[in-house]
Amino acid sequence: MNKIFSRNILYWGEEAQNKLLNSHVAVFGLGGVGGYCAEALARSGVGTLTLIDFDTVSESNVNRQIIALKSAVEESKTSLFEKRLKDINSDIELYLINDFYSEDFNFEGIDFVSDAIDTMRSKINLLVKCHENKIPVISSMGAGNRIDPEKLYISDISEIHDKKAPFVSNILYQLKKREIESGITVVASDEKPFVQEKLSEIEQITTKSGEEIEFNKIIPSSTPFVAPAAGLLMASYIVRNIIK
Repeated sequence: MNKIFSRNILYWGEEAQNKLLNSHVAVFGLGGVGGYCAEALARSGVGTLTLIDFDTVSESNVNRQIIALKSAVEESKTSLFEKRLKDINSDIELYLINDFYSEDFNFEGIDFVSDAIDTMRSKINLLVKCHENKIPVISSMGAGNRIDPEKLYISDISEIHDKKAPFVSNILYQLKKREIESGITVVASDEKPFVQEKLSEIEQITTKSGEEIEFNKIIPSSTPFVAPAAGLLMASYIVRNIIK
């Protein structure tokens, strides 16, 4: 294992590497942001990952998602990550939840949460749960409709620069209704969102518990640059906090 992580150890040392080995991170959403975050965490040597995503790979994912290849279309994202991350570190412990995020998710033993969920209701619920249970979390505040990764930054929700961007403003409004205005770390962007055409579709999901969920899904433009960069920023932040 020291050979796999020897370059990590040259930077942060054996003690920090052992802290990572004994840590457990949950990654919610394995798309453009969450996928890169999960892989970077595995390559950092995080010993246990819980991966949550209900979706399969589609052709529209291929331009930006790390496990999205034409040969992988219609395959489960959690299954693809299981194979890939085990090929990086055969000793990594993986808990796979091929399902929609549920309010009864058990946070016991989770040291850190990466939130890369793009559906509003689930995202709000997850952030509220983390805040209430004092679980460290970093949340992606939208990587779609952007092209410049240099405009990304990490801050507390209270210090987001542009609170009027639609995705951000909706999240902040819903959190404020629940009396949460600070204490959640985010990756946000200073870049003004842009899309050539506004598209949406009705998505219907049946969870493993049988719950029927229907929501209007806004389809953003997505480039190969910003979502991966946001995911790497999130992974770096998580690792730096674990090893102090």
